[in-house]
Amino acid sequence: MISPLLRTALLCGSVLSVLAQTTGAQARAFTAKDLVSLDRLSDPAVSPDGRMVAFSLRSTDLARDKAVHAVRILSLAPGSTPARLTDAETGMDQPAWSADGTAVLAISGRSGSDQVWRFPVSGGVPVQVTDLPVDVGSFKASRDGKRLVVSLVVFPDTESPSDTRLRLAHGQADHATGRVYDRLFVRHWDTWADGTRSHLFAVTLNAKGIASGAAVPLMKGIDGDTPSKPFGDASDYAISPDGGTVFFSVRLAGRSEPWSTNFDIYRSPIDGAAPATDLTAANPAWDAGPVVSPDGRRLAYRAMKRPGFEADRFGVMVMDLADGSTREVDPHWDRSAASLAWSADGRTLFAVAEEMGQSKLFALDVATGTPTALTDQGHVSDAIPFGDQILFQRDALDSPAQLWRVRQDGGKAEQITHIDADRLSGISLAPAEQFAFKGWNDETVHGYVVKPYGFQPGRTYPVAFLIHGGPQGSFGNDWSYRWNPQFYAGLGYAAVMIDFHGSTGYGQAFTDSISGHWGDRPLQDLQEGWKAALARYPFLDSSRACALGASYGGFMVNWIAGNWSAPWKCLVTHDGVFDDRMMGFATEELWFAEWEHGGPGHTPWADPASYARFDPAAHVSAWRVPQLVIHGGRDYRIPLEQGLGAFDALQRRGIESRLLVFPDENHWVLKPANSLQWHATVAAWLGSHIGH
Repeated sequence: MISPLLRTALLCGSVLSVLAQTTGAQARAFTAKDLVSLDRLSDPAVSPDGRMVAFSLRSTDLARDKAVHAVRILSLAPGSTPARLTDAETGMDQPAWSADGTAVLAISGRSGSDQVWRFPVSGGVPVQVTDLPVDVGSFKASRDGKRLVVSLVVFPDTESPSDTRLRLAHGQADHATGRVYDRLFVRHWDTWADGTRSHLFAVTLNAKGIASGAAVPLMKGIDGDTPSKPFGDASDYAISPDGGTVFFSVRLAGRSEPWSTNFDIYRSPIDGAAPATDLTAANPAWDAGPVVSPDGRRLAYRAMKRPGFEADRFGVMVMDLADGSTREVDPHWDRSAASLAWSADGRTLFAVAEEMGQSKLFALDVATGTPTALTDQGHVSDAIPFGDQILFQRDALDSPAQLWRVRQDGGKAEQITHIDADRLSGISLAPAEQFAFKGWNDETVHGYVVKPYGFQPGRTYPVAFLIHGGPQGSFGNDWSYRWNPQFYAGLGYAAVMIDFHGSTGYGQAFTDSISGHWGDRPLQDLQEGWKAALARYPFLDSSRACALGASYGGFMVNWIAGNWSAPWKCLVTHDGVFDDRMMGFATEELWFAEWEHGGPGHTPWADPASYARFDPAAHVSAWRVPQLVIHGGRDYRIPLEQGLGAFDALQRRGIESRLLVFPDENHWVLKPANSLQWHATVAAWLGSHIGH
């Protein structure tokens, strides 16, 4: 049951901001099991009439150690609650509405293969729309409902889904397991290359809405992936309003793919009658996220300017599709757009961008580039204009993702979903506060402090000092299912997080400042941030503190071990760089290592000094603090040997240490049981060194 206080909160604003204040006997601490068990909302889609929204909901089946995907429907009328799209939870996601709004299309594996199905909103029997020889990875429907564009993994030399299926079956029947490669990527993120590519195909729907005829290839002769790997999705392509053209972003592979960030936007007729043409060949850097204006005359997209740099600012570009002329809408706006959507009149682009520890929704005037913030606190994503409103997802340090809406001309945002409200009603979520201080170069740096569960003024508490990865990332006001400060707060620790130089959302110069300076400028920020937090928050116990980080944060923990060990009673490094020189040879995305050591061409053999400058392995003789090392066996970004090397060094030096390896995980820990083990191991390590 929901208490009267909580029911009022549901009507008035953020559920969890009130839950965070619900202290007393009825409120317990947040746990790792809570974190793993929460339902996760994603992929919202608004119906054509603007009256309903469909969204994916991922639940966790702890007994089977797996995620279960379903689709929910929610009326946007006040007081509505989400309803299941079907009675059976057979696994479906990526919902999209049919053109007439009577059904939801979604990818489902109920036939034994991932295909597009149509689910009537008013009830009835689901209908299989596609029956392709290989799985559908993603899809979009044309506005008139006559075609689908689907992504399929195929061998690009055939462009035939049937031939791909036969070739894969033949390979499975061959008892020999060796693979021969003559170019990179040999492996990427967590997968070994097998010669296939993710390509787009057009599928025609008959009068009954069922796919008929052969799937038409739209990327003939293009050696590249759309959606991009490993994190691309349907936002990598778009269909024109008249349904006649497809626009997509792709990076050509060839020999240079592992050291290139040159994605281009291509245009292809949806009937495949002509080859795709490159619209942004003039830009040697990253072009992404095509979105077509409502009148079909202009293409908006996001573009970087510097080749080889994955964290450059994404400027907002608009192209006249008649003559190809292009201009940057926002050249003076020092923020990097993460997504774009057009207003119905074509005068405004709605952009999501990080700003000062938040991720906000902005309205950009297309004529002037003037930005207007439509949201304030929290982390926004998936903005969808409809009518005079915008639907968006919002999460925060005190709230998992929920759906919200706001008027396009501004005003107070309204929360419209309350996923897991009952589950969270008896849990106390810790409050967070942002603070600022002077860091490297006497520039302002920001951080967050999260109070521990059961906080009492006058007491002191041990501290988890969390260091984010990227390094061009942020520990801002958002919710995470991997590094969540509420977990540490629930254990009785305060959490401190610093957005050091190199972090995103504070201007491009601030982000750029870390390249070539992994071990000095951010270290100074962390040191000054620690001092500032101790001075401002007397409840932080400086004698009981542990530093923890993953990826770049793991590098920094290894660097701290030899260069700033004094404050720490223990350390935790997850998938962190240990031997920087070998990292430059063994990682898969070579553009990243080269840029961070001076730019394209700065390889370990061409510029060995840059790889030696901030190499944690060179300072092992100064290591003294007990350290927990965690690594994934399928992490090809920072290979397992980096973690093994750190653990070998700790053991050989006689330093108290522990190694946790997940043979089946990549750079992240994704499986529910593994996540619980990760959190239990970290909690035990912290408990044995800084108490509770």
